[in-house]
Amino acid sequence: MTSSTDLAGRRRTYVERVEQMLETLLPSPDTHPARLHEAMRYSVFNGGKRIRPTLAFATGEALGVPLERIDAAAAAVELIHCYSLVHDDLPAMDDDDVRRGKPTCHRAYDEATAILVGDALQALAFRALADYVPAEVPVASRLEMGSVLSLAAGSRGMVGGQMIDLEAVGRVMDAAQLEDMHIHKTGALIRASVVIGALCADGLNSGTRASLDHYAKCIGLAFQIQDDVLDVDGDQAVTGKASGADARLNKPTYPALLGLTEARRFAAQLVADALGSIEWLGADARYLRAVAEYVVRRDH
Repeated sequence: MTSSTDLAGRRRTYVERVEQMLETLLPSPDTHPARLHEAMRYSVFNGGKRIRPTLAFATGEALGVPLERIDAAAAAVELIHCYSLVHDDLPAMDDDDVRRGKPTCHRAYDEATAILVGDALQALAFRALADYVPAEVPVASRLEMGSVLSLAAGSRGMVGGQMIDLEAVGRVMDAAQLEDMHIHKTGALIRASVVIGALCADGLNSGTRASLDHYAKCIGLAFQIQDDVLDVDGDQAVTGKASGADARLNKPTYPALLGLTEARRFAAQLVADALGSIEWLGADARYLRAVAEYVVRRDH
């Protein structure tokens, strides 16, 4: 069993690696046009948990992949995530003023700059895959990473989920509809993080990929449920954002549908299912197991 202390130490390694790669990828803040590049860095280096890169690294390690093969892929999924947060916070979307305890990008700069920041970060993610994934990763795998990430980020994944979310405001959703929304909005990129980490391995077979994808599907939904729970009873000083935003916007959530107790129970069931799907990996998957357990224990 891997302890939370062990995971914390390993996560520091993962975060240091991905942030070093992000430093390499992002233009310096004085590069022309300076305001755009400054705002891009503001939005990326803002204290994020780096869960998606952590999943990419932990998956690769479970399959025996050296960390240096995973750096650029991990950075690519984080750039897509950061872009999505910048756009989600805009007045036309969730209209948030605070992200991780700091003004959101459009508040720190302006709306037009925030839109362009998101556009630029998305483009940079695909440059990371095209130019920075090392040659030890087969060309076919590198090409598939781009396909996986674009599908997860687009209209059949994260962006599609955001559209469903916008259309759901003020409506009552049943459990199947709510799950469908979050599998797209949150889950698609989490699943892509795991698959892209696996694609850094030599000779990834369909059975391994399927079991890892099922793990990621369960973790992605559990992660969203915990987000919903924290929006209800999280400590704003810890979460870094105002509590009760979903209720104020009249958005469908798991606590609203199931109640807090049942929402927490459902998240725990999903984590158990995720752990069962990677049991066959044994000790090699210790960090994947620890991430799964962290998802429902986290307080921010």
